[in-house]
Amino acid sequence: MLIQGYEDGPLVAGESLTTRPGFWSSYFHRIFGDEPGDARPVPEWFGDDAADTDALSEVLCSPEHWPVFRVPAASGPGAVVICRNMPGEYGVDYLLTQPDRRDAEPVGSREDGSGLSGTGLTWDRLEHIADTPSSSAAEGVEDPSVRLLLLLPLLGDAEVPEAVEPRLSAALVSAGAPRDTASDTAEHLLTRLTDRSRHDPDWASPLSGA
Repeated sequence: MLIQGYEDGPLVAGESLTTRPGFWSSYFHRIFGDEPGDARPVPEWFGDDAADTDALSEVLCSPEHWPVFRVPAASGPGAVVICRNMPGEYGVDYLLTQPDRRDAEPVGSREDGSGLSGTGLTWDRLEHIADTPSSSAAEGVEDPSVRLLLLLPLLGDAEVPEAVEPRLSAALVSAGAPRDTASDTAEHLLTRLTDRSRHDPDWASPLSGA
């Protein structure tokens, strides 16, 4: 697989990984890293277990193979998500692609556990890409829920409409997250992504039963 700017990287197609147990907890843990107490993402939020999560983490972070997730769109730009696994410089890069252009436009990146670097995408633009899978034979992720979750760390809005949380909750359930805690998990992810205060004493972990 060749992507301009990553010619020396051992890129491999990663789309099939999204259906494997442990993928989503590994993916979001890589984005957010560790935090103390209830703020730390755990496998159970996504319907995973620790063993599967550890196994997928080794795949997602392998210096020998950099998984790439292609999100082609039927109209306008699509996106590419690249797990950049250079030793000592691990991160996830997000590029926009145009059907009539060979090069891709960097639009954001996240180093392990750090905030978004780059412009990111507004919720409306992110949702549009997620909801308009290409109807052609282009390789990549077609499921809108999977597309939404892959692109979610690219969210650049400081605030999002109220309808975003139930939409994200439904996507999490579709991807295997427990239905009874998906809403709380969605709220937590949006809180992290929009950089809202994480010190609300009334906030509780999705697994706390609150």
